[in-house]
Amino acid sequence: MTGGTAAGAAAGAPGYATYALAVCAGVAAWLAVGQDQGLRRARVLFVDGVGERSSRSIRERALVWFRAMFRGRREWCCLPVALVVAVLGESVLPVVAGAVAVPLVRRWLRKRAGRREREHRADAVVALCGAVVGELRAGHEPGQALLVAVRGTGVLGAAEAAVSAAARFGGDVPAALGQAALEPGLEGLAGVAACWRVAVDGGAGLATGLDRLEGALRAERRRREELRAQLAGAWSTVAVLALLPVLGLGLGAALGADPLRVLLHGPAGLACLVVGGLLETAGLLWAGRIVGAGEAP
Repeated sequence: MTGGTAAGAAAGAPGYATYALAVCAGVAAWLAVGQDQGLRRARVLFVDGVGERSSRSIRERALVWFRAMFRGRREWCCLPVALVVAVLGESVLPVVAGAVAVPLVRRWLRKRAGRREREHRADAVVALCGAVVGELRAGHEPGQALLVAVRGTGVLGAAEAAVSAAARFGGDVPAALGQAALEPGLEGLAGVAACWRVAVDGGAGLATGLDRLEGALRAERRRREELRAQLAGAWSTVAVLALLPVLGLGLGAALGADPLRVLLHGPAGLACLVVGGLLETAGLLWAGRIVGAGEAP
């Protein structure tokens, strides 16, 4: 019995070594990413605001601290998830996969943030048109109306200085607006520049042109929102299909099959994992491209 116990302990030593390695890797990554900013944010949340937040429960404070730790770097959540899978499967492969997933998730998050920023700036262009029309109908000169509207919305970003200078000192406002329209999300400023040029050269009413342009931009935004609402069901289907392998692993574990050990400890399981991962990625990219094509203007 003693010899069998010793042999079992010796056989289980690599598993414990793998477990310790995964834990150390996860802790090191956690400390390298969030130690400094996490300490500062925790100090702001729990030291400076003790009197204000004294009535909050420990659970609420922990949730606020967790959000503060991962604010702006949500891609690093891949490492704790990978660490949990590595511990359950007694393998370092999930940690490696989590480390590889971090830059991919960061790229996806930045792409989504860029899309939201473009939509926000497009909405700001609509607000800019409405503000200029209101100032013109209030009796202001076109240049002064544009200056007031630009300061109110802050839509132009880096091009605001050039447009403001052209409007204040009688420069080429349409050219400045056309240059600003080259930035992502500000394409509607090209219409503002065209209305401005027609009003200056042909004597047409600038307020009328901008009013019509605002209506067209609002109609385009409404059409985009309706299309996105119609495609929400398709995106939900894609998300459900992406979660099916995880559901399968959970069902296998509930039935006592230990799917993580099968996939992570054996050539056949590793081959199935690689092939399944490639097929899952290809399917998600294909479905995302199909649905994304429907959202394209």
